[in-house]
Amino acid sequence: MTLRPVLLLVAILLSALADRAAAVCLRNVAGVPGAERLASLAPVALERGEVQVTYVGHSTFLIESAEGVRVATDYNDYVRARVTPHIVTMNIAHSTHYSRSIEPGVVHVLEGWGSPQKPAEHDLVYGDVQVRNVPTNIREGMGTAYNGNSIFVFETAGLCIAHLGHLHHRLTPEHLKQLGHIDIMFVPVDGTWTLGAQEMVEVIEQVGPQVIVPMHYFGEMTLLGFTERVVSHPRLGYQVRLNEGPSTVFSRGTLPAAREILILRPQRG
Repeated sequence: MTLRPVLLLVAILLSALADRAAAVCLRNVAGVPGAERLASLAPVALERGEVQVTYVGHSTFLIESAEGVRVATDYNDYVRARVTPHIVTMNIAHSTHYSRSIEPGVVHVLEGWGSPQKPAEHDLVYGDVQVRNVPTNIREGMGTAYNGNSIFVFETAGLCIAHLGHLHHRLTPEHLKQLGHIDIMFVPVDGTWTLGAQEMVEVIEQVGPQVIVPMHYFGEMTLLGFTERVVSHPRLGYQVRLNEGPSTVFSRGTLPAAREILILRPQRG
């Protein structure tokens, strides 16, 4: 099948998946008793060597390990999992990426920002999950907020999963050294608020994960544009797979043989 028919099929299927609400329109749920949470999950029995990933929405994913450890990325007041995570990671670029209202039951709060003099440093082992970070910078007005973002890396089930956060620049050799081998990468694809589309493709080429999962987009056209750009790249070799729902289970043995763009449907409650 040629590229254009593939993308046409993606477009048709995405019409039901697109997240049409911009970040500023998302409902703030912090401190609201009984507020709706977006990821309604039944307990899932995972085998040793498996990890479940659920796309809650925007930049928030729920990562669940075989031992039942739950991690929520870019934890914020607008989009939250219904289940309480044990670990939350946050970045401070915008209010949809962090929270000052942490729900009871969260054990570890990992802030991804530091100061120009002192970057955030995390290397946490909790159950069968290790979480570490690689500090990066963000734009701030006409300048730069050094160490204002972190790429968080989650190691579990023999896999390394990276969440790029609110990445605003290409990665340096030192960043790549700190990251190490990455199997699965959550990639912001808005092309504006984070990194331009071409620069983000270059980051994907730098890291070379087997699976990339798009996030942080505002409508299907943005997602389609990113998908087309990556699939048509002569060196990357990614194929598109649409998941039927918001959740999927990964393991070392079931990683795709060919590189894959996995599109997860944002959870809608």
